[in-house]
Amino acid sequence: MKYDRLRHDMVEKQIEARGIADPDVLKAMRKVPRHLFVSEALMDQAYSDYPLPIGEQQTISQPFIVAEMTQALQLSPGDRVLEIGTGSGYQAAILAQIAFRVYTIERIHSLYVRARKLFDQLGYHTIVTRYSDGTSGWKDESPFDAIIVTAGAPEVPQYLVNQLAVGGRMVIPVGDQYAQDLIKLVRDEKGLHQTNLGGCRFVKLVGEHGWSDQ
Repeated sequence: MKYDRLRHDMVEKQIEARGIADPDVLKAMRKVPRHLFVSEALMDQAYSDYPLPIGEQQTISQPFIVAEMTQALQLSPGDRVLEIGTGSGYQAAILAQIAFRVYTIERIHSLYVRARKLFDQLGYHTIVTRYSDGTSGWKDESPFDAIIVTAGAPEVPQYLVNQLAVGGRMVIPVGDQYAQDLIKLVRDEKGLHQTNLGGCRFVKLVGEHGWSDQ
């Protein structure tokens, strides 16, 4: 009951109050038990207005950023979504409340295993996981209606653009290792259309088509 109240307050004060209006996004944020995606020691902070560490120098994003990125994807119930960077699994769980199927890739094995186990425990059977370099995408399952990248890239990886369907949307942080802009890309018959959604800060997107892990 305590976490239900904290989750309701999070949505009302952190998300709705800042302009997130998509009813499907708000419903998903009210439903997914965010506290289960962090360590037991951090559960009481899970609904606070900041990111939290999840190990391996990675974080679970601030709730508002999760909501903002999800809303920007303009998801429909039949959509197939690719997520680059499973992390805690929370963003994928939010996406799974709205989309038809979520494909999520994680390059850090311990996080991959933990997230897959949690998805199974919570019954998120429409989430398909893969342990791999996410910067190369998931070509065998492409094209995707939406792609979300939950780490900061030095530029938009062309490998991911190539896996976006016509009419598809991508949301990705782009910038240097310390600060990025949240970029939304929409692909149509004429090409890509880009919108800057504002500043953000994510961990580095490490991989062949991202930052080096050195």
